[in-house]
Amino acid sequence: MIIAIDGPAGSGKTTVARLLAEKLKIFYLDTGATYRALTYAALERKVDADDPQALGDLARSLKFTVEGSRVYLDQEDISQQIRHPRIDKAISKIVSYSQVRQVIVELQRKLTQGRDAVVEGRDITTVVFPDSKYKFYLDADPQVRAERRAKELQEKGVNINFDEVKQDLEKRDYSDKNRSVGALKKSQESILIDTTGLTIEQSVEKVADYIIPRG
Repeated sequence: MIIAIDGPAGSGKTTVARLLAEKLKIFYLDTGATYRALTYAALERKVDADDPQALGDLARSLKFTVEGSRVYLDQEDISQQIRHPRIDKAISKIVSYSQVRQVIVELQRKLTQGRDAVVEGRDITTVVFPDSKYKFYLDADPQVRAERRAKELQEKGVNINFDEVKQDLEKRDYSDKNRSVGALKKSQESILIDTTGLTIEQSVEKVADYIIPRG
């Protein structure tokens, strides 16, 4: 069983998906982390962001491991490094290439093969697991999403400017929704969950009610 969750940054999907997986006691995969890990590797190894072939080759050469919310690249824990604003600024171009997305999508399917899982990202219901039993699309007001992202960075000790965070989010939204492959969009079958006025706990319960009906 795959529970697929899509949505833009700041919609709460990552935390909701992780807590839902804990509640159901099944595997959790943040697919965005796999793209972030690739972006981190590309920046560290100075791979040209305008060279899709080189990026695709890099993606094939990397050894990813995911354990809960921890992400390992060649056995190095990079869970904190991949959440830095420099990754946010570079990721859109790197993940836009079909050569890259093909490799990473294959990895995501491999990581969840033979297991029940909650999988979240931007093209999970439309590309990665279009036949998943449960499909959700989480969204929230853009201002609220920017505030959540800024708070998340502040809590990690990252010195940020709110206007810059909001602009980066707007650019990411545009790029995600307009890329030629793996674009962010709500699939016809997905259940829309607006998290604007909801706490994380309320959002988790709202999704869980569709999977484990009360009463």
